[in-house]
Amino acid sequence: MRRFVFIAFVVLSALLSSGAAPRWEAVDAPGRIFTEQRAEQEGIDVAVNDSAIYVASQHQVSVKVFTILGQLISQETLPAGTHRLQMSAKGIYILKIGTNITRRVTI
Repeated sequence: MRRFVFIAFVVLSALLSSGAAPRWEAVDAPGRIFTEQRAEQEGIDVAVNDSAIYVASQHQVSVKVFTILGQLISQETLPAGTHRLQMSAKGIYILKIGTNITRRVTI
């Protein structure tokens, strides 16, 4: 029983210490880093630079970010412009932009 309580405590502590979900922030376009992945028909650019995901769009878009295991870590509707999501953990993430664009990014 003690072992179970200890394991439950460790798991709960790890979940609580993971912090809040990352938040998107509007930024000035940092040069021309937006050549990594482009959806021409949608006017959307996606790039990764310095542990951050950048999305530049000419119009408002809905963006969801998932871990490679499918856990939703960010969901937001972004206005037109360039936005950055600073990632705290390295890994492979899946971006779903709007209804028909899906991209894999590696941090």
